[in-house]
Amino acid sequence: MVSSKGKVPVDRRSRSAYVARARVLKALAHPTRLYFVERLADGPLCVCELARGIEAEGPTISRHLALLKSAGIVSDEKRGTKIFYTLRTPCVLRFLDCLTAVVIQSAKEQLATVR
Repeated sequence: MVSSKGKVPVDRRSRSAYVARARVLKALAHPTRLYFVERLADGPLCVCELARGIEAEGPTISRHLALLKSAGIVSDEKRGTKIFYTLRTPCVLRFLDCLTAVVIQSAKEQLATVR
């Protein structure tokens, strides 16, 4: 249960599970990182392939990928001179589908209130 101050009581055994989940959600909470996760749905891609289609510099791309990796969402593998990223937990894609459903439902409700 969450207190009125928005914090999970410290004495709850499940607090660490909430913290871990929040860490994963924070890692996903950026459009570029969501884009990377969706691009990896079809299999491993090198950094150069992931970078196509986005306007970001190399260091920024690396930071985004490092954050996804530290959250356990992706893994990397060096192949020659390239680094390939893979989804560690493809079930995250179902979560993104759920988020899309929430966005669509919310948009429909907002549109209905305008009419």
